[in-house]
Amino acid sequence: MDRCRIIAVAAAVWLLLPVGMFANQLRGYAESCVNEGEIVNVLTIKNMMCYTCMCKNGFVECVKDQCPDEQGCYMLQDVFVDTKECCRRCKGCVYKGVPRDSGTEWTDPNDPCMVMSCKAGVVTETRMQCITPCQQPLPPKPGTCCPTCSGCRVIGQEVAAWKNISLYDDPCLTCHCERSAAGPVLTCSKKACPVLQCPSSSMQILPGECCPRCVGKSRKLMDPPRGACLLGDKITPSGQGTHPDRCTECTCANSTVVCTRETCPPLDCPVEKQTFASHNQCCPQCPRTLDKSETCVENGNVYLNGDGWKVDECKSCLCVRGQVQCAQEMCPRISTSCPLNMKLRTVPGSCCPRCVPMDGVCTVFGDPHYRTYDGKFFSFQGPCKYLLSADCVGRTFSIRVTNDARNTRNSAWTKTISLRTGGLKVNLGENKRIKINGQRVSVPYKRSNELTISNMNDTVLVETRIGVSIIWDGRGFLEVSVPSRYKGSLCGLCGNFNSVPRDDMTTKDGQVVLEPQVFGSSWRVGGKNACSRPLKPPFVQTSTQCSKKGPRIRERMCKPLRQRMFAACHKKLNPVNFFRSCLMDMCECPTGRKCYCEAMTAYAHNCRRLGVSLPDWRTMTGCHTY
Repeated sequence: MDRCRIIAVAAAVWLLLPVGMFANQLRGYAESCVNEGEIVNVLTIKNMMCYTCMCKNGFVECVKDQCPDEQGCYMLQDVFVDTKECCRRCKGCVYKGVPRDSGTEWTDPNDPCMVMSCKAGVVTETRMQCITPCQQPLPPKPGTCCPTCSGCRVIGQEVAAWKNISLYDDPCLTCHCERSAAGPVLTCSKKACPVLQCPSSSMQILPGECCPRCVGKSRKLMDPPRGACLLGDKITPSGQGTHPDRCTECTCANSTVVCTRETCPPLDCPVEKQTFASHNQCCPQCPRTLDKSETCVENGNVYLNGDGWKVDECKSCLCVRGQVQCAQEMCPRISTSCPLNMKLRTVPGSCCPRCVPMDGVCTVFGDPHYRTYDGKFFSFQGPCKYLLSADCVGRTFSIRVTNDARNTRNSAWTKTISLRTGGLKVNLGENKRIKINGQRVSVPYKRSNELTISNMNDTVLVETRIGVSIIWDGRGFLEVSVPSRYKGSLCGLCGNFNSVPRDDMTTKDGQVVLEPQVFGSSWRVGGKNACSRPLKPPFVQTSTQCSKKGPRIRERMCKPLRQRMFAACHKKLNPVNFFRSCLMDMCECPTGRKCYCEAMTAYAHNCRRLGVSLPDWRTMTGCHTY
């Protein structure tokens, strides 16, 4: 079920407009937020209990609680809203006096092969068909219908406990694995699809799926008489029957449609060879005489009897006496949007995409401003050497940065980066000069499978075998990316990567502090010689101290961040923090430097990560040479 995402808006401009019968649309100005990742209580949302609101990319983003699928609720009277809950639910069923929720399935206690299901006021009765793809099947377990096979491998496919496998290119014939104390066992069966409420013109079968679903958002205002039933576009009085198709008989029983649908037996011959004996026959059948050849021909390849082959990560096939039999993993329906801090990805070697944790990304730019792995934004103008990020549990890597004051009183900029992993030490310097274990190298560079350095747009990209990577522009912009397996095990200025921004400013001795200067100073490494000016008490810049630079000049130079050239990104990433950082960078900007370009570089890079394409902003702002 897709999750409903909204952007919270200020109460003064909030308009709540109904859209169709099932959704609400919020209109107004996006509400800004500062504490990335923090839960936000939006008082103007009347049913706040139905939403989780969080600060993401500088905006308050609200996610509605997951609700049951409403696709089967085609007619208006099939939907009701429980005022005590957050979700709309389809109309349930009453079967033999027992109420059942829509979407549920149950078996007859006296006959486990008889399966019933309820879908939007329609009960479907069907008999399960079994198949045993093994030579010596085990008898059914008590209370179950089908025999089982020892082990969970069929036609070259290993069936995991969370997978479903379809056989013979029939998505309705599925196998699943159960783990028990005696070992894994495989059960394969076929059930008929539930009868749907909507008319056939509104049904759709998606590729790889067994059963049709109702599509379209139109709901029809039809109100059948008391006790009568509505199926498709037809009203049936209570006690009378109807035949939706040649495999199904239905009867109306006090507003619940009860249907009996025949389940066609599994066939091991190809679909193109299956035939019907008569025009009104429900199930197809295989021809009486099959090809007795001992070979199979598939896509121009010839396979002998018993040969198996893998088509792709999802499908494998076997040649059985001239017939190609295949097993294919069935991917579960998942939302195109994942929970916060997750992304949809197909992992190499697997068949189905799934939501996996996102890599951690820490950004450093300008008069150093930091956006931690968990999204905490702060500024720290320390002029010394600091631990930026390290694996404080497994000790697999550490990254240090040296900041240069550039002859200013209170500012600093990242000058060099040092990465240590295994037996490698990588130094990144100004103008993208690079050394490996003390030796100067040129880009591109590759060292076995341990290290790769390449050019990427106007930056260099350092990639390591352990998945830690660094992007460096040679002037002060730096980005560190780490795999999700490092969650909760990191330390340094980039935070601990535990998805909780509020504790990112944890000092070296384990204290959570609020002042960036105190936090940053605790992660200083090296002696006083690593500092580019004498250390002094923490200094906090104020607008008064910065006014001598000319507030109008600073505003004018930083203004493009809020203007049209970056507008494509404004809805996905709030520019407020980057604009404020730009103003700060201009306070003590050394003569001849275009310090406003550093915040724009960071903002543009984050926009690219979000999939936003920007115009040639460097040329438009003069940042192509800074």
